[in-house]
Amino acid sequence: MKVYLVGAGPGDPGLITLKGRQALERADCVLHDYLANERLLDYAPSHAERIYVGKKRAKHEMTQEEISALMVERARRGWTVVRLKGGDPFIFARGGEEIEALADAGIPFEIIPGVTTPLGLAAYTGVPLTHRDHSSVVTFVTGHQKEAIDWSKTGTSGTVVLFMGMVNFAAIAREMIAHGRSPETPAMAVRWATRPDQQTLVGTLATLPGLIAERGLRPPATIVVGEVVALRDRFNWFEKLPLFGKRIVITRDRGQAVELAAALNELGAEAILLPTIEIRPPEDPEPLDHAIARLRTYDWLIFTSVNGVRFFIERLDASARDMRALSSLKICAIGPATRAAVEALHLKVDLMPEEYVAESLVAAFTEEHLNGRRILLPRAAVARDVVPKELTRRGASVDVVEAYRTIAPADLAERVAEVFARKMDWITFGSSSAVQNLVEAAGPAALLGVSHNVRIASIGPVTSQTVRDCGLQVDAEAKPYTMEGLIAAIVHAEDKSAAPK
Repeated sequence: MKVYLVGAGPGDPGLITLKGRQALERADCVLHDYLANERLLDYAPSHAERIYVGKKRAKHEMTQEEISALMVERARRGWTVVRLKGGDPFIFARGGEEIEALADAGIPFEIIPGVTTPLGLAAYTGVPLTHRDHSSVVTFVTGHQKEAIDWSKTGTSGTVVLFMGMVNFAAIAREMIAHGRSPETPAMAVRWATRPDQQTLVGTLATLPGLIAERGLRPPATIVVGEVVALRDRFNWFEKLPLFGKRIVITRDRGQAVELAAALNELGAEAILLPTIEIRPPEDPEPLDHAIARLRTYDWLIFTSVNGVRFFIERLDASARDMRALSSLKICAIGPATRAAVEALHLKVDLMPEEYVAESLVAAFTEEHLNGRRILLPRAAVARDVVPKELTRRGASVDVVEAYRTIAPADLAERVAEVFARKMDWITFGSSSAVQNLVEAAGPAALLGVSHNVRIASIGPVTSQTVRDCGLQVDAEAKPYTMEGLIAAIVHAEDKSAAPK
């Protein structure tokens, strides 16, 4: 029984502390705020209860008293409770009130600090809150009760950071100017700091209220007033990332989407996970098991995907044999990711095609003597027959066995509706089955409608043809046909779009 008050950081889920993540990983219940990134909930165990207790200015899901009572009640069940709070629990986050309630109830608690919003904002806008030449004082102030603040002292010193000050900022700016702050003092408002949808408005103390109204900037936002804001033009790195602000849908299996999502996040994009396929073991593993029992009778082992390597090795481990059974075989891998998966097993790859499609794989065998050779090809249940047909035509005996299968997730239609209701910039496809499953779940008409405003990126020519067969347009195609190539193709397309005509 224990409650952890965990600072979720300012928005970027990568900014949570290691200790905060560890608390989430052992939670039985997570009470999370509006400002805490929902992706952090993925760190909690699947059994953990997740309860939204967010408070916006106009809508409170629960009162503060109800939140405190809920923490106490769940803890008394003997549970580990995480109270996940945006920013830091002790910086305008009512952390003090919540630990008072826990202490009064005799509930053990621990506070895990987080990156408070002004620090994240400073880093992600390129505005240092202190600078030897500009400011040696920083003041954090809430804008909720402007009448309670002595603006003659607070408003005139160094850098002023206003939490929750959007609604009252016009009046606050007037107070600061009336008490001696120059109307020409640089000022900025930042919404959703550190996230890919970060919005920044820069002006002066006199002009920023008008800019906020003109642009329709809404809470949650933080305002910074001070000479340090003028440094933004030189040090603004985040908003200059090549994919900053782009919302990119990933349709890969969830387990394989994480690496691609991380790479897109590094370039400033928001990765939206929409798995249209799930990778599963074969319904009947007997054919693969039978092939593994006869490994020494084969001359070649061909892997056409990382999944093929993974599921083949899993069945090998489950058999009476081990890696020594592969000692007499040559191994072909269709691309660098597949090759890396093989080499991670301390096995050598004897052949890899120049391009990572079936036709190129067949061409790679041109110099190999195949007449009478026996080849094992463990692959997906549904795949193109180019490789087995062509190698058989050249005299090889090819055994194609199902190593894994792909299925559509049970909740795909529901998830598609949820994602399609939001703004998207790109949809990425890593396989033909991902395309087909999305078209079936969304309906051709819905996908065609979305495609007028959303661009499509494909892993390679086979997947691109499937996209076109569905009546859609491919806007970027990977070259080489890898995830790195896919990202590069999107960046290139964005560069072309941004280039002056």
